[in-house]
Amino acid sequence: MGEYREVFRRKEIKYLLGKEQYTELMKYMDTIAVVDSYGISKINNIYYDTKDYRLIRNSLEKPVYKEKLRLRTYGDTSDDTNAFIEIKKKYNGIVYKRRIAGRYVTMHDYLAGKKTDIDPSQILREIASFIDLYGDLRPAMSVCYERMAMEGRTDREFRVTFDRNIEWNAMCSDLRDLRPGRMLLEPGQYLMEIKVGNALPVELSRRMSELGIFPASFSKYGAGYMDMIKTATVPAGSTSRKHAVAGSRMKGEVAYV
Repeated sequence: MGEYREVFRRKEIKYLLGKEQYTELMKYMDTIAVVDSYGISKINNIYYDTKDYRLIRNSLEKPVYKEKLRLRTYGDTSDDTNAFIEIKKKYNGIVYKRRIAGRYVTMHDYLAGKKTDIDPSQILREIASFIDLYGDLRPAMSVCYERMAMEGRTDREFRVTFDRNIEWNAMCSDLRDLRPGRMLLEPGQYLMEIKVGNALPVELSRRMSELGIFPASFSKYGAGYMDMIKTATVPAGSTSRKHAVAGSRMKGEVAYV
């Protein structure tokens, strides 16, 4: 298994780009950043939540603090694929991510409550505490997409990702058995995410302003949940449906998770 970062602390700013905006912005991005060693990759996630979708409903309320738990792989997934269990938290605009890695079958079985041979660590204890806190966590939704990741030519901590073909499926609970889902973005649309330790580069901010590119409140899991409600895949009288309907009145925005 290759080396990986277990802990992240950074700002993550999201933007929705049309095809023309993406094309024009890339002319500038190529001067300050390069595609990283992963190139274009397929990212697969299973988000875990309670039966009444407590975690995502809380996030849609846009509190100061929010958190989520997911299982992630890259590319095709089998028992032996490297997989990550991740806790992602956001407090006062700062994102904190902590994760452990291992064989997919081991990570999946751990989240299913089965006995595994995962090495004990501080992060594993935090994940266990998270699971104990919410009690009945289960696979709630798969969210998969294609990603191109870039890093700064001079500042390697500056990272930008472009996601497209984002699809969700509330009936998929295992990344070894992915099924087609519903698309979240319009054809030709991209979700750009800039990850920085502090402020954005001034020239980049100016270029984006000229192209009419401004921050957007967007969560892939949140958008999938809202679409799930809209397509009536959750009972009309459920608590989660009532909360989602309220959230959909936020001028079309979907809160960050």
